[in-house]
Amino acid sequence: MSDADEQGAEHASAGEEILRSRRAKLESLRERGDDPYPARFDTSAHAAVLAERHAGLEDGEESDDVVSVAGRLVARREQGTLAFLVVRDTTGDLQLFCRANVMGEDAFAQLDMLDLGDWIGASGRVVRTRRGELSVMPESVTLLSKSLRPLPEKYHGLMDTETRYRQRYLDLISNPEVKRVFEVRFAALAAMRRFMESRGFVEVETPMLHPIPGGANARPFSTHHRALDMELYLRIAPELYLKRLLVGGFEKVFELNRSFRNEGVSVRHNPEFTMLEAYEAFTDLDGMMELVAGLVRHVASEVLGTTALSYQGTEIDFGPEWQRASMLDLVSGAVGREITLETPIPELGELCEEHGIPREAGWGPGKLVNELFEKLVEHEIDGPTFVVDYPLETSPLAKRKPGAPGLTERFEVIVVGREIANAFSELTDPDDQRARFEAQAAARSGGDEEAMGYDEDFLRALEHGMPPAGGLGVGVDRLVMLLTDAPSIRDVLLFPHLRPEAD
Repeated sequence: MSDADEQGAEHASAGEEILRSRRAKLESLRERGDDPYPARFDTSAHAAVLAERHAGLEDGEESDDVVSVAGRLVARREQGTLAFLVVRDTTGDLQLFCRANVMGEDAFAQLDMLDLGDWIGASGRVVRTRRGELSVMPESVTLLSKSLRPLPEKYHGLMDTETRYRQRYLDLISNPEVKRVFEVRFAALAAMRRFMESRGFVEVETPMLHPIPGGANARPFSTHHRALDMELYLRIAPELYLKRLLVGGFEKVFELNRSFRNEGVSVRHNPEFTMLEAYEAFTDLDGMMELVAGLVRHVASEVLGTTALSYQGTEIDFGPEWQRASMLDLVSGAVGREITLETPIPELGELCEEHGIPREAGWGPGKLVNELFEKLVEHEIDGPTFVVDYPLETSPLAKRKPGAPGLTERFEVIVVGREIANAFSELTDPDDQRARFEAQAAARSGGDEEAMGYDEDFLRALEHGMPPAGGLGVGVDRLVMLLTDAPSIRDVLLFPHLRPEAD
């Protein structure tokens, strides 16, 4: 047996002994009639509140403030008739200064039944020890939930990335900075809602099960509805339903939504993700530029206190005016000669081949230019930058750009090489939209699994008249990655998708 195998066997044996010991304590508690999993414990204070309330308490001083606190036991040490227990609640850590002469000898002895990881409650006066540690000196300590498995080792914590994502509860226990990431995420979501509502937008809800995959070019997840005997799809995007609301008379709507795309997993992609999608009547692409810049600045200021931040070593500031650049100009600069949608397809194909970019036989100039941009240019943009003038071929829901055949009034916001937002002047011409759906249907029949479905009811809605409008989608997960300096989208998702756990 190798040294590594021996160490692994010793570790497994030690782990099994810990489990047996904790199980024995659990059974002992039950045998004497104690409930190791009581239903309730009333608390009156949290660690952070007590720290603020008693900031002026002198070393060795006792207050008259009697409180009830609760948390997970994360550290302990004994010193004769004294025991120092550290509990962690949602706001921080707090010490319990346990004294046998205060608790009584029998109750003090029962502290031996506690293990690290147990949830406990305590009631007593707030004091500051002679060493300056703010504490609660309990008259009683109550076991609230017995932990049968040990916490990760104190000094090394939980380091394995796979385990951190799969067992997020241990990650949150072991790595306090992880909790901070999700506090930023939740604060960002709240700030988004406040900003949109301050602009007069109404938050709405639209279906997550769609009869037709639409709203974006992506491969959908499918399922079967037994009662209706029909195929349904998890939504790729809520776009077509939100536009129906504009047809119905709502002028400003938004949805913070979960969307699903049956695609690969990477540091930027998860099959399930969160978007903010918004539509505003009587505005256009410029209105969406103003909206998204204002939204991101507001969220950064609310969450971080500044519009300036550093992401993986790159300095970003959302405060100044954002840059604006044409996709065709950017691609032309990257390949060293002018590229337009009139550039012959064989020449565009040669450029793709020259740069090792895979392509398919049926792709037109717009799709080829888009691939050149994504592979050669996008990762070089630090931003924030509005990349404008996307090809019609890759923008089936965007309005055509006047005087520029083959281009649309669309932008994407690129920051440190990744898209965080996408917006259009919305296509409201039902005849033009029908032709685009037909082109998408043909592509789908030809094997393009990411092409949109043909939505006849949406066309019927457009035929009733949709006002001119701008539409915006913001990738919430990617924005939170920027705000928290997270290298992977999995770091900002509480429960990212993973392969099945091996036995």
